[in-house]
Amino acid sequence: MFVDELCGSWMDHPFWNKKVLLNNPTDLAKIVASPVREVWIDTSKGLDVAVAPPPASTPPAAAAPKPMAPPRESLQAEVARATRICGKAKTAITAMFQEVRMGRAVEPAALAPLVDEIASSVQRNPSALISLARLKTIDDYTYLHSVAVCGLMISLARQMNVEEKYIRDLGLAGLVHDLGKAAIPLEILNKPGKLTDDEFKVVQNHPLAGYEMLVEGGGVGEIPLDVARHHHEKMDGSGYPDKLGGEHISLFAKMGAVCDVYDAITSNRPYKAGWSPAESLCKMAEWSNGHFDKTVFHAFVNCIGIYPVASLVRLESGLLGVVTENASANPLTPIVKTFYCTKRKERLYTKVIDLSKCGGRDKIVGWESPSNWNFPDLEEMWSGIAAPTETRATAKAG
Repeated sequence: MFVDELCGSWMDHPFWNKKVLLNNPTDLAKIVASPVREVWIDTSKGLDVAVAPPPASTPPAAAAPKPMAPPRESLQAEVARATRICGKAKTAITAMFQEVRMGRAVEPAALAPLVDEIASSVQRNPSALISLARLKTIDDYTYLHSVAVCGLMISLARQMNVEEKYIRDLGLAGLVHDLGKAAIPLEILNKPGKLTDDEFKVVQNHPLAGYEMLVEGGGVGEIPLDVARHHHEKMDGSGYPDKLGGEHISLFAKMGAVCDVYDAITSNRPYKAGWSPAESLCKMAEWSNGHFDKTVFHAFVNCIGIYPVASLVRLESGLLGVVTENASANPLTPIVKTFYCTKRKERLYTKVIDLSKCGGRDKIVGWESPSNWNFPDLEEMWSGIAAPTETRATAKAG
């Protein structure tokens, strides 16, 4: 048989590619022994399953029609809509934080329409809104971080086949998970240097403070309350505020922890420049033993790709490119926009290459840290949004 897709995390199955012709009993045994429990086969390229006919006395049941998923939009088509949603969301989250700082109770239920808009954008193209929200300024961080975590939670939930009835609450959890930061003095929240021990204790109180604000406001379900309180817990029990560990942390709080950390470390902060998406995943993999639930982290990697959109990558040919789409079933073959030749040390006209369709003529050999290159228009190349003129500089070759 020709296996067209091995369902589940790319880390679970024994082959580098999800498409493989099974003509060796050893390969079949590897699949059976792996955590993979479902595969899709292509009968035009291999044998079909031998299915016994139903008994004559039992008429075959009519198959229920499978709901059609909405067509996936290209990144460029969704970016414009996602930009408007990010602007609207920033206004709403900023207003909510201001209400809290003035001592007023929050009404998170009013954010439900915004969650629906974010969910729709993520369904049309998972990368557009999530990647745009990463391009926040230091002043915007607290507000657009909530938007990014909302989108990541929704995308991860769908990757993990979480029941649809929980999706809105998970999105809402992303929007309000850091509400407790409204209780942190701005001079601590925006401090450019290292926090003192006393200042860090103030920051560590924000999950509990946010939980209490949501309880006081009322009208919010158990999932947002749980994620707000426990998104800083760690699998080894070293997190805060309740020092929970392992199975004492809910699945939804484990999801919140992964999404929160990913957006935080890919974003520019007052005290640190953000890492690139691919570099961030590598760092998170190093921390995963004590910090994250492995199943949730693997699902997250499968969700956003080994080389997420906006990653700077080096190809075997010596070209540098930026990842613009992860539309292929194989996480190693995204769509890349090439623009620089490392052999000649010169910029090139951009060219879009779908690595899943280039017949192995080129492939990614690794990610590059943008800080080593200083290309001024890297974000513009994948998003289509021009960087502010004052931030542009001459790229160095090297």
